[in-house]
Amino acid sequence: MKRAIVMGAILVLALVVISACAPAPAAPAATAVPAATAVPAAQPIIIGVPTALGTIEGSDSLNSVKMAVEEINSKGGVNVGGTKRPFQVESIDTREAEAGIPVNDALQAVEKLILEKKLNAIVVGAFRSEVLPASMDLVSKYKIPYLTTIGMSPVLQQNVTNDYSKYKYFFRLGLNSTYLVMYLTETLGFMGKEFGYKKAYIIDQDVAWAKGTGGGVETWFKNNGWTVLGHDSYPVGASEFATSLTKAKDGKADVIVPIFDMPQAGVLIKQARAMQVPSLLMGFVSPVAPGTAWKTFDGEVEGMVNFIFEIGPLPMKAVPASVAYNDNFAKKYGEEARAKMSGHGPGPSYDSVYVLAKAIEKAGTLDGDKLVEALEQVEMDGVIGHIKFGKDHQVVYGLDPKTTAVGAAFQWVKPGVRVPVFPAIAAEAKIQVPAVPK
Repeated sequence: MKRAIVMGAILVLALVVISACAPAPAAPAATAVPAATAVPAAQPIIIGVPTALGTIEGSDSLNSVKMAVEEINSKGGVNVGGTKRPFQVESIDTREAEAGIPVNDALQAVEKLILEKKLNAIVVGAFRSEVLPASMDLVSKYKIPYLTTIGMSPVLQQNVTNDYSKYKYFFRLGLNSTYLVMYLTETLGFMGKEFGYKKAYIIDQDVAWAKGTGGGVETWFKNNGWTVLGHDSYPVGASEFATSLTKAKDGKADVIVPIFDMPQAGVLIKQARAMQVPSLLMGFVSPVAPGTAWKTFDGEVEGMVNFIFEIGPLPMKAVPASVAYNDNFAKKYGEEARAKMSGHGPGPSYDSVYVLAKAIEKAGTLDGDKLVEALEQVEMDGVIGHIKFGKDHQVVYGLDPKTTAVGAAFQWVKPGVRVPVFPAIAAEAKIQVPAVPK
């Protein structure tokens, strides 16, 4: 009996062990639930900004590009063939505005940015007109759109016209030197009729765009019955202009036309006031363009008529987009940064991002050749006025912001306000002849 009990217990234990080792019965079939997977981020469209970032024109232009990119990205990015893709900005300082920096150094910086960041397009681009043509030869081999906004050399248009297949990737939204001459002479013509002015003195910077502009203005003077008392050029970095100012004063010049983009040119204004030169100053002096210049120069800029190459940094009622641009710039970078904005570069740099986005969406691709075709057809309103490229890939500038892009002149008046005085359709006051400084 005990043996039978023991044998039974062993059998039960064996069954338990076998049952434990057997595979579990299959669970009832259920609907499969896929594991959560991260949606891959859309590949960014990389735009490069190779320029002289140490200048106010270069740094303000970069900030304007970043602001436009942020606005576009906040709305989902750019539609590329059905896929929304964000812009990504990569920049490099070409240092080309610094005295003694060779053109080749600037080109090396541009190529470094293209190769390392795998750019899809370039905006802003060359600062110096001497660098722009060389950049065209370099960048053309990469076949990516290049929307320049600062360099003013007419060589860009000549190259596009004469060798389209090689240089078709290049477009300019900023003012060129030919258009600047047009604006200067239109304003001078008005002052000649309004005030009887007939004697002028030209003082410019010894760089391609400024000398080209000064030469064009001198030709206009001579063809329109004015007397040119003198035309002097100063090297980059010069800070003593008394010789020219003395000759202008002794010759009783009605107008002195300074044409400079270097920071030191502000000294010319202070010297003119210290020497009690009674002539009206009318031209372009880069440090006199920002809204902070009145404070910077202790009010000594009063009466000067200075140009804003492209509207945008100067808010004008006739171009509501320029007012909104200023408001948004102040919100993003602060009111002081807005007031300090340069008169050349920021407006077209901001618009260049929207022009590029419009072309990409139209082309549906980032292929350089297709983008060129789309860019040639872009027509839109921006902060610089109405934007449309000519056959030479230069944005057309004129006197009516409803039909063309526009450059503008303002006059400094008390208590430190920049009042738009040209072109007439957008002017908010007439040019006033300043009192002879005491």
